[in-house]
Amino acid sequence: MKVLVIGAGLGGLLIAAWLSKEGHEVAVFERLPITGGRFTNIEYKGFQLSTGALHMIPHGPTGPLGTLLRDIGAAVKIIRADPMAVIRVPIEKNTTDYVHGYQDIDFHDFRKRFSLINKIKLAILITTTRIFPPKKGSMEEWCSKHLKEDWAIRIADSFCGWALSLRAKDVPAAEVFEIIENMYRYSGSGVPLGGCKGITDALVDVIYSSGGTIQTSSEVSRIIIEDQKAVGIIANGKEYRGNIVISDTGHIETSRLYDTNALDVDTEKYLTSIKELKPSAGVKICLSSQESLIGHAGTLLTPYARRVNGINEVTNIDPSLAPSGKHLTMAHQCVEWEKLDRLEEEIDLGLKDLSEIFAGRDYEILLIQSYSGEWPVNRSSSGTDLTNRTPIEGLYVVGDGAKGKGGIEVDGIALGVRNAMKDIRNYGIQSID
Repeated sequence: MKVLVIGAGLGGLLIAAWLSKEGHEVAVFERLPITGGRFTNIEYKGFQLSTGALHMIPHGPTGPLGTLLRDIGAAVKIIRADPMAVIRVPIEKNTTDYVHGYQDIDFHDFRKRFSLINKIKLAILITTTRIFPPKKGSMEEWCSKHLKEDWAIRIADSFCGWALSLRAKDVPAAEVFEIIENMYRYSGSGVPLGGCKGITDALVDVIYSSGGTIQTSSEVSRIIIEDQKAVGIIANGKEYRGNIVISDTGHIETSRLYDTNALDVDTEKYLTSIKELKPSAGVKICLSSQESLIGHAGTLLTPYARRVNGINEVTNIDPSLAPSGKHLTMAHQCVEWEKLDRLEEEIDLGLKDLSEIFAGRDYEILLIQSYSGEWPVNRSSSGTDLTNRTPIEGLYVVGDGAKGKGGIEVDGIALGVRNAMKDIRNYGIQSID
């Protein structure tokens, strides 16, 4: 098959590498002058800062992304973080003042801060939700209904904010439980050597070595649809024909590339559903320090902060991501949709959080990055992801706009790519027949 891929972000590169490796003729078109999109590095003052996602693989070397990279043959090494995550809490319970002291507890020990009755309840609920997951309601609603404790909402907000760039009120409880199940299934996070760019560069190598092509600075302006079937694209004014088209730009942006008025009436439900999709937004604050600020490469969750949800210090595993003798620390905070017009205020609150979390420590603010609109954290907020299929025959969507169920960050993208490959293989067999 001849495959045309729109976008050289992680999702586009993953599926392009996989299909190239299987012997298909693959051409990738990327509007930016670089590959990787929101999953590569930019050099700044000698630091390797990520363009989007943190230099962190949520499920480490044995998760969906790590496994897929090995299957494809990408030369990437992911080092497991130990501990997976810790939670920073004030020494005095129910106090929000970090200046008067804090302690770090292991993520697995978050239950210890519940009342005795809630510890018992939680043990029962964790077991029952595996068998009977919640059918409706947000994670915040689930916590309020079953636990009725401030700590439950705080830890849910912190985890969802770091992992999904959403408040607990904006994530279906069923999705959160699936994500937590995956966390324990795959044994925790890891750091890829070379950061995000180490992964995307390895995928580029696989594509080229397997005979595929990548055109950067090549913007796709149109997907060519004939008889309800994707048969090609127009990029930089030139027409390219293929058997299938795969888009790494999300369902919304992909739909803007073809004439929806020419489609049959069965697509109305799909077009309505994509209008309801909301990209998740966030802010990342990059710090430089001489000494390690958190002392490990796992995630530091901050449920008592005003805005910061989680912090990673990846140089404890890969020192090459910073100049010699320096550490790179990245703090992430979600930005609620209704607060996007007050972004500077949100950033100021995040900076104030960091000054209290790291009170008495020396660090420098390297760069503040915001993600929303056409450059979001996720093109579809978790729990609202559509499948990789579209109403157009031979047109598929991959990336953070079409993650697999329970998919978190880049591991969710890998799950979505696996799902897409199943459909594409079936379609390829049918189209050849």
